[in-house]
Order: sequence, then C-alpha cells, then structure tokens
Amino acid sequence: MSLVEEALRCAEARGGLRESLLAAADIAPAMLESPRARVSPAQYGKLWHATADALDDEFFGQDSHPMRRGSFVLLSHAALGSRDGAQALTRIANFLRLVLDDLTLEPEIDATRVRIRLRDRREPKGMFAYATAFILVYGLLCWLVGRRIPVLSAHLRCPEPAASDEYRLMFCDDLQFGQPASHVDLSPEIAALPVVQTAASLRTFLRDAPANFIVKYRNPDSLAAHVRRRLRQLPPADWPDSDRVAAALNMAEATLRRRLKQEGATYQAIKDALRRDLAISRLADTSATIAEIADALGFAEPSAFRRAFRKWTGVRPADYRRTG
Repeated sequence: MSLVEEALRCAEARGGLRESLLAAADIAPAMLESPRARVSPAQYGKLWHATADALDDEFFGQDSHPMRRGSFVLLSHAALGSRDGAQALTRIANFLRLVLDDLTLEPEIDATRVRIRLRDRREPKGMFAYATAFILVYGLLCWLVGRRIPVLSAHLRCPEPAASDEYRLMFCDDLQFGQPASHVDLSPEIAALPVVQTAASLRTFLRDAPANFIVKYRNPDSLAAHVRRRLRQLPPADWPDSDRVAAALNMAEATLRRRLKQEGATYQAIKDALRRDLAISRLADTSATIAEIADALGFAEPSAFRRAFRKWTGVRPADYRRTG
C-alpha cells in the first residue's frame, strides 16, 4: 500500500482524483489505512494505467517532461530488435534520454557487472521515481531475454524511505540510501544473453504490462518456477524439505541451492512467499476462520499464523480481512 499511496500522491499533485483512480484499480479506499497491506500486481497495474491516462504521463509526473501515453509501447518496439541484453539496455537508455529531462540512465558494461547509472539533472529524485524507472527498465529487460536477471546491488542518492524493506524486495538486499551517486548493478550475464522475444510475443507482453513485471519477472521455465509449481500441487503442511525437492528434480541439494541463488531465490523464500500469497487469497476469497486457514497453511496453531501474517503485511489477519 505504500507504493499505492506514492502513486496517488504523484497523481494528486498533477490534478488526478484519488477516488476515481482507486475505483479504476479496484482498490478499496479502506485499504489505505493499513500501510503494510498488499494489493495484487493486477490492481497496481490498473492503477498505473489509470494514472497514466489521467496525467498523460507514464512516469507519474515525476519528471519535468511527461512520458506521454504510449511511450512504453514505443520503447518496447525499439528494444525488441536488439541482438542481446547489452544492446537492449543501450537502446532502452537512449530512448529514455529522449523522453525524460531530469533523469538519465547510463549503462556501463564490463566483465564483472552491468551497471546502470541513474543521473539526476537537478536535486536527487525521490525513492518512488527511482523505483518507477527501475520497474520499467528491469521488467522490459528481463522479458526480452526471457529470464530474471540477478540484481547485485543498488546505491541511491535519496534518503531512506519508510518502506525501505518493500523496496529491498523490489531491488535487492544490498540497497543503500544517501549515497553520493545512484546506480544499480546487474549480473554481467545479461550482456551476452540473446533477445528471445518476437513481435508476436510482444503483443501479449504489452497487453498484460505492467502487471506482468511489477513483481519481479518470473521465467516460467526457471528452476524457481518448477519448485513453485511442485509446492502448489501439495497442501502446505506436506511441503517437503529442500533435500527431497532436489531428489525429485534429480539433482543434489547443493546444486538446487546454487541454481536458485543464481536466479535470485532461495527455497525458504519461495515457500514463505507462496504461503503468504495463499494466506492473503484465502482471507480475501473464503469465509474460512482464521484457525481453519492457519491449519490449512501448515501452522501448528493460529497464534503462529497471526505472528507470521503480521510480519508479512504489518496487520493482523482479522484486520486485513476487514479492510479488504
């Protein structure tokens, strides 16, 4: 909800109406009372489109030059013909240099990293502006090469925001604020990865954007996706340990850990995120009691579920159900 609130503030500063934007996104106004509550990628995507329509600006009015409606479509077409990740990133940066005045992206590519420098023409941008630029560039880049690209570190000039833990989920654990210069470091493997998308797949991508990459891009063929699908087939109480998952996938447990790390994931993080998503879904879409949901998710007692849910969202399950 902290990201929703930031988007609404940007829209209101340019004359957007909060109530109409929330209605277009199917977000209940009462949700704003719980800053740690969550909305789905589809809801945030609707909010993004509604705000872009209202302002004629796909950058939420955060640059002195608006990113006019349709810019992201043109950006996607411009990057689609690239031969590899390095060329795609260069084309993305060059396109945004023509669209935005106050924030420029400068790729630096070598054997150890791919660094994206974020240069402000004036004072440092706010965290939400950096995050918006990152979502657009990173989401498009991951889609072009068909896989999630590990984010190694991010240094930003802005002060640390209240929702810094949420931004670490978006960027990476090594996210530092108040730095002398802003940059994001990606794994160097991106430079040589071929662009695998086509004009046909672009139509599907644009139809679902940006909801399909607001949450970090998920490659359906990745190991993390295979693990997630296996877990979804079982009740959470029956989820196996990592050694059993590795054996089922015909690999050593150490290999499982290493390959998941390369994709920016861990087995425990996959389980935690899936259990959280199931909890939110069941609270929103079923009439089951808190105790019944806790039992279905594999918690030994409701109190353990309440503690976990509060850690995930910042609110108690009952309060989340009321505000949703």
